[in-house]
Formats: sequence, C-alpha cells, structure tokens
Amino acid sequence: MSRRGLARLGAPAAFLAAVTVAVLLVRAGLQREPARTTTTAPTIARTATAATVEPTTSTAERRSKPRRARRFYTIVAGDTFEIVAGKTSTTVERLRVLNPGVDSTMLQVGQRIRVR
Repeated sequence: MSRRGLARLGAPAAFLAAVTVAVLLVRAGLQREPARTTTTAPTIARTATAATVEPTTSTAERRSKPRRARRFYTIVAGDTFEIVAGKTSTTVERLRVLNPGVDSTMLQVGQRIRVR
C-alpha cells in the first residue's frame, strides 16, 4: 500500500482513537466520586468554607422520600388487566374505570394504560 493510502486510512483511525479516549476520560470523571482527604480537626476548621462542607445526611435519610406512584403503565408481552393490576397494586375494576376505551382482550405491547 502506498504512503498516500496509509495517510488516507490513518487520519480517520487516529481521529476515532482520540475521540474514544476523550469520551472514556469524560465518563470516568463523571462517574468517579471526589477523593476525600483525611485531615485533622484543626486543619478542617481553618480551611473549610460553607461551599465545601458536605451535608451530614445519611443514606437512609436520603432514601426515605416516598416514591410517587406511576400514573401510566406500558404493556409488555403477556400482560392482561389482572397482571397489570397485580404489578401496580390496583384492581381490575379500577383499570376498567380508568381506561374505558381499552379492550382488556386486545392489549398491545407498548400500549400505555392509566393505572392511577
């Protein structure tokens, strides 16, 4: 292969390699937690500012927020009103009231029905 042919193939390959490395570096930076340094209490008192102090909320407190109930459910293969009612903690009658134009025997994959 001639030098011109190598240059024609090498430039795009080098570009793709550079973009791949850049994407990997950005993803690694976004996923990594900031490093915590261990210092003594007097040093922290002198250097800490309001912007750098982390809140003292425990993991359990952060998770204690109640989740909002979903209003809609997307039908998957094999779903019936009975199965959807069980998955969403409601009743078949309630699903029929919320979805008056939906025939429970003609559910289609990907169809959205109201559950709340």
